[in-house]
Amino acid sequence: MRRLGAVLAAVAAVLVLGVVAFLVYANIVFAGDRPASLDAWRSDAVEITSTDRSFVITPTDGGSGMGLVFVPGAKVHPSAYLYKMAGIAEETGMTVVITRPTLNLAFFDTRPLSAFTADAPEVEQWFVGGHSLGGVRACQLAAEAADGSDPDLDVVGLMLFGSYCVDDLSDSGLAVLSIVAEHDGLSTPDEVAARAGMLPDDAVSVLIEGANHASFGDYGAQPGDGEATIDRQAARDGIAGAVARFLADAAPAG
Repeated sequence: MRRLGAVLAAVAAVLVLGVVAFLVYANIVFAGDRPASLDAWRSDAVEITSTDRSFVITPTDGGSGMGLVFVPGAKVHPSAYLYKMAGIAEETGMTVVITRPTLNLAFFDTRPLSAFTADAPEVEQWFVGGHSLGGVRACQLAAEAADGSDPDLDVVGLMLFGSYCVDDLSDSGLAVLSIVAEHDGLSTPDEVAARAGMLPDDAVSVLIEGANHASFGDYGAQPGDGEATIDRQAARDGIAGAVARFLADAAPAG
């Protein structure tokens, strides 16, 4: 019995160490660059509020009635996307809700899309999107919304930022934008193109020349990524411009 007790104690110790190691891993994140975040907070064109679930970026003038729930990439702090997402809000009039994923990993976040849309009740039409693995999770949320399980939630489209779908949305009827970075070393243009069959035939693909994977946020270099040859302002302008053209040309009318 003593030997069995020792074995069980050892197993329990290993499990505890494994949980602790995972929690440490999950909480070591790519932090947002302070200057970029401050530029977003100080902009007169948007208002940023913080909740326990999200950051909400609202245009101060001329809101469009459309919104985007944006899911961060794995282990990237949500604040790292404030500057780029504020650019979208400024350019298009969209409200952007940046989620705070559970354990900084979108796949551990089981909250429904409505948990985040509730932070911007004035929005009438919603898109869901995300960066990297956050985009993969956004595809899942879009698939759930497309099946009509929540008739009070009007989800009309999907936006992928250096990402792709593993869920088949080809017959979803959603308006889809896929923005790809030329020098992305993690979600390469070829890898994204290889998975394009998961998207509707009329999905719009836009290449941001000179950008890399990390250009979709502002959090410094990322292992395995390519080297960006444009600065953060040029990347921001390219992303916001792509979203604005997509909304003008491809998004359903309200």
